[in-house]
Amino acid sequence: MLITFHSKVVAEVLMLTDHAGALLQAAGKPIGDKIPERGVFTVEQLGPAISGIERAIDEYQHAHDGADDEDEDKAPAAPMARAVGLKERAFPLLDMMRQSQAAGAEVTWEVSRGW
Repeated sequence: MLITFHSKVVAEVLMLTDHAGALLQAAGKPIGDKIPERGVFTVEQLGPAISGIERAIDEYQHAHDGADDEDEDKAPAAPMARAVGLKERAFPLLDMMRQSQAAGAEVTWEVSRGW
């Protein structure tokens, strides 16, 4: 399923549930077995949420830094063959959050009902 993030400041961000759940947890939202159907980051919550996601990205990158060293003898992978990391997945949401925070707007999300 898809999660749609909304802000009055920027265009919607769509994300797969698995990826959105990890980012919502990193942003400080308690996610159990299932992402709530709707939620909000108030303007006051955006600063800590952004910091939490940035911290999760740093931890992810540190955990995966040595993975490339093991394959030094192999030819580098083509750009399209590389895995998409947390930093790339989080960028649209982080950008939305930063712009919303600057404009004093909240960010909401909802489970998409399909196309």
